[in-house]
Amino acid sequence: MQTEAFRLAPHDWVPNHPRLPVLLYHQALDELGDDAASTFEARFEDNGWPPQWRAGIYDFHHYHSTAHEVLGVAKGTARLVLGGPGGREVEVGAGDVVLLPAGTGHRSVESSEGFLVVGAYPPGQKWDICREAPTQGMLERIAHLPFPACDPVSGEQGPMLACWSQA
Repeated sequence: MQTEAFRLAPHDWVPNHPRLPVLLYHQALDELGDDAASTFEARFEDNGWPPQWRAGIYDFHHYHSTAHEVLGVAKGTARLVLGGPGGREVEVGAGDVVLLPAGTGHRSVESSEGFLVVGAYPPGQKWDICREAPTQGMLERIAHLPFPACDPVSGEQGPMLACWSQA
């Protein structure tokens, strides 16, 4: 598994996170098997990120002010824009994982037929859908939202811990 970390500055009306980078885990699952969605759900749950849904990714720009989000790509491929309108484009495919700190804008530009993602969040964090500029209170919440002690993919030794604890 290879990981890539990058920060996104505020862009247009999307705040992005002031300190924490986005993490892309390329080929996070060694083998996809017949039910990669269940494999992602079990992995996320085991690492303290309870899964909450299976679906695609919205085709409109949005961010979450109340939760960090991990997305496990169970089937298909997609081109995403991260960071808000005019942001960074990334390609994801089955077996990849995208870890988005609170405030990070994201949308799907296009996806293959059958594209399926598992979404999970830290315990006690309920996701919201924000489609306009944040208030000062939202910016403060985004900046101070705690994150779990385990990386959602690799547990206690995962790259999230190194990248996020240094931020």
